[in-house]
Amino acid sequence: MAIVHFISNKIKFKLKNPRKVSAWIKDVVQQEGASIQEINYVFCTDAYLLAINAGFLNHNSFTDIITFNYSENPSVIEGEMYISIDRVKENANKFHEQFEDELSRVMIHGVLHLLGYNDKRPDEKTLMRKKEEACLSLRK
Repeated sequence: MAIVHFISNKIKFKLKNPRKVSAWIKDVVQQEGASIQEINYVFCTDAYLLAINAGFLNHNSFTDIITFNYSENPSVIEGEMYISIDRVKENANKFHEQFEDELSRVMIHGVLHLLGYNDKRPDEKTLMRKKEEACLSLRK
């Protein structure tokens, strides 16, 4: 049974249309030939995510998302994503995007990481962006 949780941690934030977002995420994963065991989205502040970034990845910089993959089976998705709402808001303004669109992009970016996509090399970044755009076009 596919489970997608949306949790706010130390921030007042409530996702709009969580059922719709969950169905979209499940559709994306299914189209990639995988299934979801459990995904936890944890919405938080810049400060909270910075502490995670420093503690787990030894990075002392802000980021919009950190993804932890807990699955040993590449066709079964299980993971946790921490998303800085502060950073998503700032990036939405910076890139002249609607907040909900930027949040969706960040959320699906994490799912793509769980599906095995990377974005370290230029060619990987290009593929990741194409995948993000394709996934965003599937939103209902």
